[in-house]
Amino acid sequence: MPKDNIEQSSTTEGLPIAPSFGPTLVAENIAKQKPLIGSRILYLCAIAVGMAIIIGFIARLLIWLIALITNISFYGRFSANESSPVGNHLGLWVIIVPVIGGIIVGIMARFGSKAIRGHGIPEAMEQVLTNESRIKPIITFLKPISSAFSIGTGGPFGAEGPIIATGGAFGSMIGQLLRTTADERKILLTAGATAGMAAIFGSPVAAVLLAIELLLFEFSARSIIPIAIACFTGASMHWLLVGDQPFFSMPAVGVTSGWSLPAYIILGAIMGIASGAATRLVYGIEDAFEKLPIHWMWWPALGGLVVGIIGYFAPMTMGVGYDNIKVILSGNATIQVLLILCILKFVSWAVALGSGTSGGTLAPLFTIGGALGALIGLLFQTWFPHLGIDIRVAALIGMAAIFAGASRALLTSIVFAFETTQQPNAVLPLLGACTVAYLVSFFMMKHSIMTEKIERRGVKTPSSYVPDIMDTVTVNDIAEMDVHVLSAENTIGSVKKWLLSGKHDTQQPVFPVVHDNGDLSGVISSRDIYNYNGDPENQLGILLKNNPITIYPDNTMRIAVDIMLKLNQDIIPVVNRDLPNRIIGIITQKSLMTAYRQSFDENNLKLRSLSIKRGGIKIILLGRKLLVR
Repeated sequence: MPKDNIEQSSTTEGLPIAPSFGPTLVAENIAKQKPLIGSRILYLCAIAVGMAIIIGFIARLLIWLIALITNISFYGRFSANESSPVGNHLGLWVIIVPVIGGIIVGIMARFGSKAIRGHGIPEAMEQVLTNESRIKPIITFLKPISSAFSIGTGGPFGAEGPIIATGGAFGSMIGQLLRTTADERKILLTAGATAGMAAIFGSPVAAVLLAIELLLFEFSARSIIPIAIACFTGASMHWLLVGDQPFFSMPAVGVTSGWSLPAYIILGAIMGIASGAATRLVYGIEDAFEKLPIHWMWWPALGGLVVGIIGYFAPMTMGVGYDNIKVILSGNATIQVLLILCILKFVSWAVALGSGTSGGTLAPLFTIGGALGALIGLLFQTWFPHLGIDIRVAALIGMAAIFAGASRALLTSIVFAFETTQQPNAVLPLLGACTVAYLVSFFMMKHSIMTEKIERRGVKTPSSYVPDIMDTVTVNDIAEMDVHVLSAENTIGSVKKWLLSGKHDTQQPVFPVVHDNGDLSGVISSRDIYNYNGDPENQLGILLKNNPITIYPDNTMRIAVDIMLKLNQDIIPVVNRDLPNRIIGIITQKSLMTAYRQSFDENNLKLRSLSIKRGGIKIILLGRKLLVR
């Protein structure tokens, strides 16, 4: 066989399944499986870097636009300097401002794209799972503008959700323009989304973990490398445009030890309960909006009305509120401030989010969780002063643990809290508390705040990221040894008569066929034998059409499935790599299904080992002598 054909004899890089498989692959136009890491990954990395640079500027533009709309809405001045609704002097008119913002968002969603509603991450997850990571390009423009109006007019949201959605839409758009595969679009979508998060917070490692836990649904070098490069670039843009200080700067905390550690674990459990309750309430409010007898376009305006009323009495509940988080983490917030941010901020955020407006969930959850954690820390200090509770650590745990429980992004929550505060001594209590919060939340509710919405639409999200059985199980593990093999030198009439006898051996629908010397000649189905109307004294070998397609014991289950599906094969003979013409077993559809069924039993993943002995191969001679070497 020429060199080119030998190279075409395998769907993967390396040794071919069988030299004779090359012409078949070419004829059937079967694409080769790409290796996990190849030259294509460099191409994706280059695109990811370029995207991340652009998204870094988009993130700053979004912050600038939010500040501009905030200044215009609450102070009547045209300025892009960072501002907060807290110092406004609008009086009762402040109630109207979020309503106007809600009307604008509703109109944009109604006549632009409904996809701008919500907090961004669930929508990106849905596109990854159901639409081959295709997001309408218009979302790249509408999402940041709608979010800027929502947040700039007092909406109690953070900028991170919108920029994650915008970055994801931008990555998907680039992937569609460059004619990438669905897997590559998923990588670019995720790279854009997480680069946006890194550009806002300067937290590259947390952004990579967010990709793994909430967007990718896989862990492989092929996807992680471009995403890591994108997150690195996004964080670099943050440090270039904003600075290298921790996003949530706070006084240094000491090493946690003694009885404070169990207390922080209890705090984590409480935050797990709070996260489950918060998720249920948010979707309960969303269900209530669904029952309103008005078009959904007007729901954000109603949500804005609640935001405005609460904002009139508690202005600090309005807007992004990153400064509120810094105050909470400083340990200097009063009980009144903590109660406002814990209760009123939650009500304002839950109603606004349930109304379907545009905004993020991270900052509100951090604010609410941080305030609740600080309040519980104060109670511990009052009732159990000997525990040595640090209010700042309690607030940080509350911030991270409520997000871990609500989003089920455990590692993201822990690393994010560390990266944005630069408090290494808090990592140990964070690890324990966030893990407990995750567990409590897991037993409280089936879905998370990120997956509940898309689960209601019938979109199932993976519950774990385990290696694909097709890549981990070999042919050797699942091949069948109880095989009946026909001789090519038998007459067709004798074989047909034997099949009509109805003996147990005849129930096999497809049979491997060997020559008298034991070499594999091909495979044949019972139907082909029954349908033959020629001379019954002709040998069975004349019914064999092509060279047999075979597989080796050390090939993976994926190759076996690939051959069966693309070449419409019912069985594949398994041959010895050293003696490629000697059959030692077969792979059938039944054996593949059995492997899948039993793969769920962790202790019984490997079904059986294929013996290289010929004792399991039964040669049907039908009166002819077979020479076995």
